[in-house]
Amino acid sequence: MKHTIKLTLVLMTLFLSHCAETKKAATEAKTIMEVTTFEIKGDVDPLDFKKRDAQVEKDFTSKQPGFIKRQSAIDKNGTYVVIVYWTNTANATASMSKFMSDTSVADYAQMINGSTMKMERYAMDKTFNADKSKFVEVMTFDLKHDTDVEKFNQLNQKVETDFTGKRDGFLQRLTGINEKGKQAVAIYWTTKEASDASLDGFMANSTAKDFMSKMDQSSMFMGRYEFLSAYVTKKEKVIALLNSFNTGDQTPISYINPQKYIQHNLDVGNGLAGFGEVMKNAPESGFKANIIRAFEDGDYVFTHTEYDFFGPKAGFDVFKFEDGLIVEHWDNLLAVQKPNPSGHTQFDGATKIKDLDKTEANKTKVKDFIEKVLLNGEMDKITNYINPKEYIQHNPAVADGLEGFGEAMKYFAKNGLVMEYQKLHMVVGEGNFVLAVSEGKFGKGDPTAFYDLFRLENRLIVEHWDVITTIPPKSEWKNENGKF
Repeated sequence: MKHTIKLTLVLMTLFLSHCAETKKAATEAKTIMEVTTFEIKGDVDPLDFKKRDAQVEKDFTSKQPGFIKRQSAIDKNGTYVVIVYWTNTANATASMSKFMSDTSVADYAQMINGSTMKMERYAMDKTFNADKSKFVEVMTFDLKHDTDVEKFNQLNQKVETDFTGKRDGFLQRLTGINEKGKQAVAIYWTTKEASDASLDGFMANSTAKDFMSKMDQSSMFMGRYEFLSAYVTKKEKVIALLNSFNTGDQTPISYINPQKYIQHNLDVGNGLAGFGEVMKNAPESGFKANIIRAFEDGDYVFTHTEYDFFGPKAGFDVFKFEDGLIVEHWDNLLAVQKPNPSGHTQFDGATKIKDLDKTEANKTKVKDFIEKVLLNGEMDKITNYINPKEYIQHNPAVADGLEGFGEAMKYFAKNGLVMEYQKLHMVVGEGNFVLAVSEGKFGKGDPTAFYDLFRLENRLIVEHWDVITTIPPKSEWKNENGKF
């Protein structure tokens, strides 16, 4: 019984000491750090969210009393964090209450998957002063129950003086605690690369090891985020690269991996050297690119572009990324044609991306259509894939609807022409748009590359654009990579 009473008194002493340290930290806080993590809904375009997020900061959060700094960032898995610094907790609470009821930001709130959102506030030991940072690490954790808080605080600061503060690219380290006693550390770096290099040696440092040993590992969270202001999506990189034809800006060339760039345009030499040779031979007025549609699917970005590239062209481009850099490129180009029998051009029509949560289902639908109808000739199943009441056609020679498709097939048969799909090489998509890259024969039987872009609604194809190009004989190729 005496031992039980003694143990209880020890635990109470530790608890009261911990509470006292928590209250002391809150009283001495230089700023309040509010950390909110979340994912966006599956049907929200990340670029749309990025733009709206910047507007929310400018028009709402920055105008609230006690506001100091707001930072939005994203990790490698697509989880977002918004870090806001406030002068005190009351200001932070008031801002959040207003945000939840203000109609001017309701559309922004609707972009967020509410079930994934988590918000915590910490009293921090320093004011933020790392404006040049492009990358932040946020770590939160509970201490082991027997940890001496005062000694841990000293150790916490020692991590910076002994290790973190000595690393290249380090800008600032802030530490704090919340009302429940959970600890927080926010470390600001110039770049992600600087943060990565620091992590490599962290656990080999004796002070760092001692620091980590005081944590309750089951409570530990570590987030590593690149600020949206510095973060460039794969789609944005491709858009910038193509727009460099118009601007002459050389910066987007850095988005191409100079050690590995596989070129499938058979009129262009391999690697960056081949790309550079084309640019050297540009006409005096240069090349022009008007990007009509751009899409991102995992490691792939594909675009639908109106070019002035040795004459007006309609083009589809596909770019593959590895580790954030372009490593491979496919395309198909065709001279711009007159409007088709229904008055549609190779470029007009819908552009809005939606149904992002249906991307995989739509890709499967197009894959099945190519394989069963165009490859296997199961024409009786065509209405399982194409909407019989709405089918907008942008092929220069074909009218709208299934009737237009049928008339085109009759014309080919009557004139001894062919349109034969022999192999499906690639299917990429984003939301309601899917691009299929296929190989076959066309016209008089010439080897042909078919690039077909489909728009779907309710799992049926309702709109179609294409570029059909003859594959030149191998003797004319300027690289050995092949068309596909």
